[in-house]
Amino acid sequence: MPNAIDLSSFAGLGAITLLTLNILIGLLLSTKYNPVRRWPHRRLNTVKVHNWTGYLALLLAAVHPALILFSASEHFTLLNILYPLNAPKQPGINTFGAAALYILTFTVITSYFRFQIGRRWWKKMHFLTYAMFPLYAVHGILTDPTLKNAPLDPFDAEKVYVELCVLLVAVAVIARVRWQLRQPPPRVHRPRVATRAAAPLI
Repeated sequence: MPNAIDLSSFAGLGAITLLTLNILIGLLLSTKYNPVRRWPHRRLNTVKVHNWTGYLALLLAAVHPALILFSASEHFTLLNILYPLNAPKQPGINTFGAAALYILTFTVITSYFRFQIGRRWWKKMHFLTYAMFPLYAVHGILTDPTLKNAPLDPFDAEKVYVELCVLLVAVAVIARVRWQLRQPPPRVHRPRVATRAAAPLI
């Protein structure tokens, strides 16, 4: 039967899976992707899917460190979870994960107030999601999920999975940037200047 540390690891993998999907869908949305005209040729509310993957990712990302509090072998306190620099094990690497969690929390909470904040400003704050993913990726790759400070094994099944998620997001971001560079520059609408009609010749 899995213990609290194992469950914490599963929750972390689930969170990075949902974050990967969330970012990929977000990149598609930014290209005005239409699922009716293109694959899968069905009416899908991609905005709702994008939102719910973000909500569920936040839930699992919060559950991930909280489960450590229930471990009989590790002695983490709530302060160690909220402020990992004081954690008894892997304080630096866990701080990357905590920073990613706080950025994700900020993004989700502000999404409820995007109309009050204004679309322009909230869109800029929403871009923090892209800064969050590298933090979570570093945490997922470098941390020892067993909390035994074991040396990094980049070919461990869990690490390979996280590395593939990171690679997928990196490729998608590059493709998105290349797509943007191929787009024609926006047309500048210049206001028409009214001119006086010429006087008739007599």
